[in-house]
Amino acid sequence: MRKQVSRRKFLQVSSAAVWAAAAPVAAHAEALPRARGPFRGAFCLFSKAVPQLSWQELAQSAKRAGFGGIDLTVRGAGHVLPQRVVEDLPRAVAAIRAEGLDVPMITTELVAADDPTAVPILSTAGKLSIPFLKPGYAHYKFVDVRKELEEASNQLRGLVALAQKFGVQVGYHNHSGYIGAPIWDVARVIDTLDPKWAGYYFDLLHATAEGGGAGWKIAANLVMPRLKMLAAKDFYWEKKGAAGWQETVCPLGEGMCHYKEFLRMAASGGFHGPISLHLEYQIPGVSDEQGIALSREKDVEVMAAAQRDLDTLKSLVREAYEGA
Repeated sequence: MRKQVSRRKFLQVSSAAVWAAAAPVAAHAEALPRARGPFRGAFCLFSKAVPQLSWQELAQSAKRAGFGGIDLTVRGAGHVLPQRVVEDLPRAVAAIRAEGLDVPMITTELVAADDPTAVPILSTAGKLSIPFLKPGYAHYKFVDVRKELEEASNQLRGLVALAQKFGVQVGYHNHSGYIGAPIWDVARVIDTLDPKWAGYYFDLLHATAEGGGAGWKIAANLVMPRLKMLAAKDFYWEKKGAAGWQETVCPLGEGMCHYKEFLRMAASGGFHGPISLHLEYQIPGVSDEQGIALSREKDVEVMAAAQRDLDTLKSLVREAYEGA
């Protein structure tokens, strides 16, 4: 009996010694910096800002500005109308790819699988090997928000299931004023879906506006394992007379969004999906309050602003992924 006890104690002591020796190594390994490397995703121009440009002109202008892809609007008043998607999306994509750019994502108004344009849009996108789709927005009616959230969740489940059939991944956009603005709204349903086909199109501007101080960081941590695409834009709060405090969208890097910290999180998480640059701020005499060029003649000035923001974005991404 004494021999058995001694042997047991010997094993316990030996095991403790092994773990004690390994602990500093493990701690040192965790302290080591993560492997760095260049960002491999596409910097895309969100085509909303220059609706007057043809597909070829859009690609040429974006290429001159330094973009590698187009986030193409496939919705009402977009570059491709949903009712003509079967005919026009292949032509648009061909024109863009002919200029050396890609279309890694499309922006749509789809919220449910029973939308009559859902199958045409998804099937055509799948045939063209467009990997990512941004759906539309579900609204709170503020009558019974639990019921309204459940209805929106059921619609999202159906849309993701349909998109999966055509090989298209859905990235849910967190946009202020809609269901999903606080990420927790949709996390409970997205968590139940296949991460290959359902994830997030994360918008740091709206996460900051909704979450304030550290809210954006909580949201970013929540979405990181399922991050599909990023929206890049910036803002600050401004008091506007009787209207009170309002979000004022501004050039990238001039607002209150913590892009340096956030992009370090994205780099550590291994994100290499498309980043869509949005120009949603007004340039007096050039673009409206949504950042849309006032005329074809103003497209050049809008694209000049896009190039400046893109240069800022590339610098921030390079620092986060490769180090200063």
